[in-house]
Amino acid sequence: MSQPYPRLNAHSHRLPRHPDAPSNELRLLRTAYRWQRRVATLTALGYFTLFLLLSAFAPGLMNRSATGGLSTGLLIGLCQLPVACVALLLYEYTARRRVDPLVHRIRRQCHQFRRSGSAAR
Repeated sequence: MSQPYPRLNAHSHRLPRHPDAPSNELRLLRTAYRWQRRVATLTALGYFTLFLLLSAFAPGLMNRSATGGLSTGLLIGLCQLPVACVALLLYEYTARRRVDPLVHRIRRQCHQFRRSGSAAR
């Protein structure tokens, strides 16, 4: 009896190679994009995890009055929105600094390869 779904191999998560771009450039692009996702995600999730851990294991600290009648827990909770905005800004910054230059370089190389290939015909 045949399997209803095709069997996936260990490398099925990898992107297919584009014939016009060198594999080294694509590997660099994947690494830069992976780094970008991790930095932004860990920024937001790390702060939220800290908030949850403090709420669970340090309730005395979280109930302590901070400023203006706000408790420390409420103040930390209110800071989650700015931290999420920082994570978005960090994502944009790493995209412009690491990912976009690689994309532009690969795109330029592909266009040059196509022009040289069409000129040879």
